[in-house]
Amino acid sequence: MAGEIPNLEALERTGTGKGAARQARRDGLVPGIVYGGDTDPLAINIPFNVLLKKLKAGRFKSTLFNLKVEGHDDVRVICRNVQRDVVKDLPTHLDLMRLRRTSEIALFIPVEFINEEEAPGLKQGGVLNAVRPEVELVVTAGDIPEKLVVDLSGLKLGDTVTISSINLPEGARPTIDRDFVIANISAPSGLRSSGADDEDEAEGEEAPAEE
Repeated sequence: MAGEIPNLEALERTGTGKGAARQARRDGLVPGIVYGGDTDPLAINIPFNVLLKKLKAGRFKSTLFNLKVEGHDDVRVICRNVQRDVVKDLPTHLDLMRLRRTSEIALFIPVEFINEEEAPGLKQGGVLNAVRPEVELVVTAGDIPEKLVVDLSGLKLGDTVTISSINLPEGARPTIDRDFVIANISAPSGLRSSGADDEDEAEGEEAPAEE
């Protein structure tokens, strides 16, 4: 199932060059360019506050957006570069690249855990550690999964969930070429402490025998 692609609204920028870009910044806008595909480059402006909020939210350069510009068809884009002021570190320009539905792209997909009540390890007081609440996958722009589902049924204390145990959407693949950990079920803190105490006692009992 494809996830909902967030909208990125922009204004077409009339005029190009440094003069038009400087005027846009004075007006509280960030100039940008949209390129790629079979269409000519399109000069745009994005409200500064809107762009800054999205940048602060994180993963801006790895998020697929539905670009909406009045007078133009919506198009899927990904950010390829954000230029920043060298002193204030604030955005001054951005480059967006158009993507076809068949284009491959690396995106972070959220992980959802289900059937926690069916996990013996959790019933015993174990703790679910989500090592990777998001997984970076290479997917096609026209078929982006909404989430990855991890079924916790039957998992015991100490069990680990790796990427190979998850059914990935057709055509999707991880960007990491190894069987990495998604989550694990660890023993409750009290049990871990007890185990540590037992080990300390055992070590203490063995010490005299070595003399």
